[in-house]
Amino acid sequence: MQATLQAMISAPPERAPVLLRELVATMRPRRVDDTQAAINGVRSLAYLLEQSPEIRAGVRRCLLAVLSRSEQVQFFADTGILSNESFFSALSRRIGDRLLPPAPNAGSLRDLFGSVFYHHNDYLWLESVPQDIWFSLGRALHIEEETNVEQIMLIRGQLLDAIEVLSTRIAAIGLEPEITRSQPETRRAVSPFVQQNLEVHSFIAHNLRAMTEKTLPQEDERHILVLLEQCEEVISRVRKYAMRNGVSVSLTYHLLRVTQHIERLKALLRLVSIARTREKSEAILGISLTLVRAENRKHSLRDVFAENTEMLALQVTEHASHTGGHYIAENRKEWRGMFRSAAGAGLIVGFMALLKLLFAKAHLPLLLEALAFGLNYAFGFMLVHILHFTIATKQPAMTAARIAATLHEGTRSGKLKPDDIDQLSELIIKVFRTQFIAILGNVLVVLPTALLIALAWVWSTGHPVVDADKAQHLLHDLNPIQSLALFHAGIAGVCLFLAGLISGYYDNKALYNQIPQRIAALPWLNRLAGEQRARRLGDYLGNNLGALAGNFYFGMMLGTIGTVGVLLGLPIDIRHITFSSAYLSFAAVTFDFALDWHVVAISALGIALIGYINLLVSFGLALWVALRSRKLTLRALRPIAGRLLRRGLRRPQDFLIPPRPRAPETKVTERQGENVVEWVQRRRTSAGR
Repeated sequence: MQATLQAMISAPPERAPVLLRELVATMRPRRVDDTQAAINGVRSLAYLLEQSPEIRAGVRRCLLAVLSRSEQVQFFADTGILSNESFFSALSRRIGDRLLPPAPNAGSLRDLFGSVFYHHNDYLWLESVPQDIWFSLGRALHIEEETNVEQIMLIRGQLLDAIEVLSTRIAAIGLEPEITRSQPETRRAVSPFVQQNLEVHSFIAHNLRAMTEKTLPQEDERHILVLLEQCEEVISRVRKYAMRNGVSVSLTYHLLRVTQHIERLKALLRLVSIARTREKSEAILGISLTLVRAENRKHSLRDVFAENTEMLALQVTEHASHTGGHYIAENRKEWRGMFRSAAGAGLIVGFMALLKLLFAKAHLPLLLEALAFGLNYAFGFMLVHILHFTIATKQPAMTAARIAATLHEGTRSGKLKPDDIDQLSELIIKVFRTQFIAILGNVLVVLPTALLIALAWVWSTGHPVVDADKAQHLLHDLNPIQSLALFHAGIAGVCLFLAGLISGYYDNKALYNQIPQRIAALPWLNRLAGEQRARRLGDYLGNNLGALAGNFYFGMMLGTIGTVGVLLGLPIDIRHITFSSAYLSFAAVTFDFALDWHVVAISALGIALIGYINLLVSFGLALWVALRSRKLTLRALRPIAGRLLRRGLRRPQDFLIPPRPRAPETKVTERQGENVVEWVQRRRTSAGR
């Protein structure tokens, strides 16, 4: 480090990029996770700069040479901000850049920046250094000692150009039809997006005039910052409107882009500000770390997928989180109601299992058989929903989104508070016991229902629904050791997860595209059914389109996956806890209940494990997507795990049965208190007698 700093004292401007690269290399720790080594490197540089005025003058000269001799506008206005390109365009561009990197441009600050921080994980050790240590390095440079005003003005002029580009883009995005549609006030009143652009033009003109006259500018950026805050308020209102009325991927994309542009514009305004404040230092540090991260990950394919899947997941899970509240029993009354709802579903599934076995006996052509299986599942699940019954395994995708939404509300401050942990722990416990009673309702009813159907079939036809070979095959499919039952249960869990996403997507679509209003306004429907019935039909579809679509697609997935496996020659199939329970009953009747207890025990274990895998996979995937959509990770749940463990050891029954409601406390008035005292005194007197 000492040798590199000494070389900077008398180095020509052309050598500046190379020397800066070497200086960063001397600070870079051998291991990216060695935070202490990174801190020591920054502290060593700050110490050497404080000790030698010649060295810090040489470092400043190299920095100014690089900044003043390169093109900065694109670097500051584009790096780290979502581009206006589609997913496939961004993906193909990054793949092309990785296979055949673009030729470096010596006059571009972006390429010079990339040549200095050329390790793909430099941003990790830079971000691990505490903020105050970076500030001490900034103070050690003593920028106030710099006398090369010409280079500083060149840098300042390019920053002003970048500010103008960002401001113009903010005005353009703020007037996008999707944003103005979600915020009608922006059409009636003067838009702050346009006003900030006008104010920025005035600010830039004033600064350029002051630079020409070599005087300090009299206008500051405070009025622009106020207008940007008004833009953020509009964005917040648009988000709230979208939560009520639906959101599209393009609207989410516009909101994310304009938010990034506003944050970058604020940072650049602080950079060109005359005042030397801590906010300015924080802006320099923040934008520097952001640019390093963006430069290191400019070819990352994972980031392209992450950015787009986060937006899509947010669009889908927001409405699933609202629906998730209906799948959580808050008290014993709702808990018992969930059992009755699940019991009704178990009754219907018994008949669905019968139809599935009859379709299999018919030996239809392969594709027709897959279609028959799928329609049987799809219409059956849709009937379950129409009758207000509940399939237990349909719950996790919705409840996971609800948990993630609550977690996001608790982590807005960056850290979970004790009250938030208690609230989320209680919510998860409610989800557990609701899932438990729903599964119990499904299984306890589908077993006897399928049994009665099988016995009635034997009584009416003289032979069982399935023959001995098919019954043996059904029992083998329930064996978690000798078959792929658990793997197939995982595939069913993935289908359940996808069905939850589909439900959220169509719920959002119904709101965003105003499907209820469109149906109610159909002329032919009003003539055929009347205005009132058309409106009721529109309201019903608006409230239930997501659930109906999710059930339909879920049924088609369950029915066709086995056929896809046969066509591809892969061991792909599904196992669902409720249908597996029904198949056990049909097999028992075929063998006239002469099943070995070992077979019954292993089948019961298989059914339990199938249900566990169904729930675990669907809930885990749904929770992961819901957390991802809110830019959270599973680490956010760590404080809750200990609380749940202690609750499970102290009161395990709370995970199965809701606690009894506490009796309301009776308030005693002053007059009632006097009567009690008199009664006690009379009792004591009579006892003394």
